Amino acid sequence: MQLSLFRQDPLKFEIGQSSQRLVLSRRVVKHFEKHKQKRPNSLEAGGQLFARLSALPEVIIEQATGPRSSDFRTRTVYIPDRSAEQPEIDYWHKKGLHYVGDWHTHPEVVPNPSGSDSESIRESFVNSKHSLYGFLLIIVGTDAFPSGLYVSLNNAESKLSLVCIPS
Repeated sequence: MQLSLFRQDPLKFEIGQSSQRLVLSRRVVKHFEKHKQKRPNSLEAGGQLFARLSALPEVIIEQATGPRSSDFRTRTVYIPDRSAEQPEIDYWHKKGLHYVGDWHTHPEVVPNPSGSDSESIRESFVNSKHSLYGFLLIIVGTDAFPSGLYVSLNNAESKLSLVCIPS
Protein backbone atom coordinates (compact mmCIF):
# COMPACT_ATOMS: atom_id res chain seq x y z
CA MET A 1 0.00 0.00 0.00
CA GLN A 2 1.81 3.14 -1.20
CA LEU A 3 0.28 5.77 1.07
CA SER A 4 3.47 7.80 0.96
CA LEU A 5 2.71 8.86 -2.61
CA PHE A 6 -0.13 11.00 -1.31
CA ARG A 7 0.81 11.54 2.31
CA GLN A 8 3.61 13.95 3.03
CA ASP A 9 2.99 14.44 6.74
CA PRO A 10 5.97 15.04 9.00
CA LEU A 11 7.43 11.82 10.40
CA LYS A 12 8.51 11.56 14.04
CA PHE A 13 11.10 9.20 15.53
CA GLU A 14 12.00 8.41 19.14
CA ILE A 15 15.64 9.17 19.92
CA GLY A 16 16.39 6.26 22.22
CA GLN A 17 15.53 6.85 25.87
CA SER A 18 16.37 10.58 25.66
CA SER A 19 12.71 11.77 25.56
CA GLN A 20 13.73 13.73 22.46
CA ARG A 21 12.15 13.25 19.04
CA LEU A 22 13.49 13.60 15.54
CA VAL A 23 10.99 15.19 13.16
CA LEU A 24 11.31 15.00 9.38
CA SER A 25 9.41 18.03 8.06
CA ARG A 26 6.89 17.79 5.21
CA ARG A 27 9.42 19.41 2.89
CA VAL A 28 12.04 16.76 3.70
CA VAL A 29 9.59 13.86 3.37
CA LYS A 30 8.54 15.21 -0.06
CA HIS A 31 12.20 15.56 -1.08
CA PHE A 32 12.88 11.93 -0.13
CA GLU A 33 9.76 10.76 -1.96
CA LYS A 34 10.84 12.63 -5.10
CA HIS A 35 14.21 10.87 -5.18
CA LYS A 36 13.12 7.28 -4.46
CA GLN A 37 14.64 4.83 -6.94
CA LYS A 38 11.28 3.68 -8.33
CA ARG A 39 12.44 2.67 -11.83
CA PRO A 40 15.11 0.14 -12.87
CA ASN A 41 17.27 2.95 -14.30
CA SER A 42 16.95 5.34 -11.32
CA LEU A 43 20.26 6.53 -9.94
CA GLU A 44 21.11 6.75 -6.25
CA ALA A 45 20.64 10.25 -4.86
CA GLY A 46 21.73 11.88 -1.64
CA GLY A 47 22.77 14.96 0.23
CA GLN A 48 22.99 16.60 3.62
CA LEU A 49 20.46 17.14 6.43
CA PHE A 50 19.93 20.42 8.28
CA ALA A 51 17.97 21.05 11.49
CA ARG A 52 16.91 23.87 13.74
CA LEU A 53 18.28 22.80 17.11
CA SER A 54 16.54 25.40 19.27
CA ALA A 55 13.22 23.52 19.31
CA LEU A 56 14.23 20.82 21.81
CA PRO A 57 12.86 18.31 22.79
CA GLU A 58 12.20 18.02 19.04
CA VAL A 59 15.01 18.10 16.53
CA ILE A 60 13.29 19.19 13.31
CA ILE A 61 14.99 18.37 10.02
CA GLU A 62 13.90 21.32 7.90
CA GLN A 63 16.14 20.93 4.86
CA ALA A 64 17.60 18.08 2.83
CA THR A 65 20.04 19.05 0.07
CA GLY A 66 21.07 17.18 -3.05
CA PRO A 67 21.55 15.48 -5.24
CA ARG A 68 24.02 17.77 -6.97
CA SER A 69 25.03 17.55 -10.64
CA SER A 70 28.64 17.16 -9.45
CA ASP A 71 27.90 14.04 -7.33
CA PHE A 72 28.93 10.62 -8.69
CA ARG A 73 25.79 8.50 -9.09
CA THR A 74 25.01 5.03 -10.42
CA ARG A 75 22.19 2.58 -9.72
CA THR A 76 23.97 1.29 -6.61
CA VAL A 77 26.57 3.97 -5.77
CA TYR A 78 26.29 7.52 -4.49
CA ILE A 79 29.47 9.51 -3.84
CA PRO A 80 28.83 13.12 -2.85
CA ASP A 81 30.89 16.01 -4.15
CA ARG A 82 32.68 16.69 -0.85
CA SER A 83 33.93 20.08 -2.08
CA ALA A 84 30.31 21.26 -2.38
CA GLU A 85 29.33 20.23 1.15
CA GLN A 86 31.05 22.92 3.24
CA PRO A 87 29.52 25.77 1.19
CA GLU A 88 26.08 24.17 1.79
CA ILE A 89 26.80 23.94 5.52
CA ASP A 90 27.86 27.60 5.61
CA TYR A 91 24.80 28.72 3.61
CA TRP A 92 22.25 26.91 5.81
CA HIS A 93 24.06 27.88 9.04
CA LYS A 94 23.53 31.56 8.13
CA LYS A 95 19.80 30.72 7.97
CA GLY A 96 19.86 29.22 11.48
CA LEU A 97 20.10 25.55 10.45
CA HIS A 98 22.82 23.14 11.56
CA TYR A 99 24.29 20.22 9.64
CA VAL A 100 23.17 17.02 11.41
CA GLY A 101 23.88 14.21 8.96
CA ASP A 102 23.49 12.70 5.52
CA TRP A 103 20.85 10.92 3.46
CA HIS A 104 20.87 8.83 0.31
CA THR A 105 18.73 6.32 -1.55
CA HIS A 106 19.02 2.57 -2.06
CA PRO A 107 17.23 0.55 -4.74
CA GLU A 108 15.73 -1.80 -2.14
CA VAL A 109 12.27 -1.94 -0.59
CA VAL A 110 13.38 -1.71 3.05
CA PRO A 111 16.85 -0.14 3.07
CA ASN A 112 19.81 -1.15 5.19
CA PRO A 113 23.20 0.56 5.39
CA SER A 114 26.20 -0.99 3.73
CA GLY A 115 29.51 -1.21 5.57
CA SER A 116 30.74 1.80 3.59
CA ASP A 117 27.59 3.77 4.55
CA SER A 118 28.25 3.15 8.24
CA GLU A 119 31.95 3.94 7.93
CA SER A 120 31.30 7.14 5.95
CA ILE A 121 28.94 8.62 8.58
CA ARG A 122 31.32 7.56 11.38
CA GLU A 123 34.23 9.29 9.62
CA SER A 124 32.12 12.42 9.09
CA PHE A 125 31.29 12.49 12.80
CA VAL A 126 34.91 12.01 13.87
CA ASN A 127 36.39 14.50 11.39
CA SER A 128 33.85 17.32 11.88
CA LYS A 129 33.90 20.14 14.41
CA HIS A 130 30.59 20.07 16.30
CA SER A 131 28.98 19.50 19.70
CA LEU A 132 26.45 16.83 18.69
CA TYR A 133 26.02 13.38 20.24
CA GLY A 134 25.90 11.83 16.77
CA PHE A 135 25.16 12.38 13.09
CA LEU A 136 22.05 11.10 11.36
CA LEU A 137 22.17 8.59 8.55
CA ILE A 138 18.93 8.28 6.59
CA ILE A 139 18.58 5.80 3.76
CA VAL A 140 15.53 6.06 1.52
CA GLY A 141 14.22 2.79 0.09
CA THR A 142 11.35 2.18 -2.30
CA ASP A 143 8.66 1.12 0.20
CA ALA A 144 6.07 3.50 1.65
CA PHE A 145 7.29 5.58 4.58
CA PRO A 146 8.13 4.91 7.35
CA SER A 147 9.05 1.28 6.49
CA GLY A 148 10.95 2.56 3.43
CA LEU A 149 13.29 4.61 5.63
CA TYR A 150 16.35 3.57 7.59
CA VAL A 151 17.13 6.20 10.25
CA SER A 152 20.04 6.01 12.71
CA LEU A 153 22.09 8.24 14.98
CA ASN A 154 25.81 7.49 14.67
CA ASN A 155 28.93 8.52 16.55
CA ALA A 156 32.52 7.23 16.73
CA GLU A 157 31.63 4.11 18.71
CA SER A 158 27.97 3.28 18.20
CA LYS A 159 24.86 3.39 16.06
CA LEU A 160 21.32 3.84 17.39
CA SER A 161 18.47 2.89 15.06
CA LEU A 162 15.49 5.22 15.47
CA VAL A 163 11.90 4.01 15.56
CA CYS A 164 9.06 5.92 13.93
CA ILE A 165 6.25 7.03 16.25
CA PRO A 166 2.85 6.08 14.81
CA SER A 167 0.73 9.13 14.01
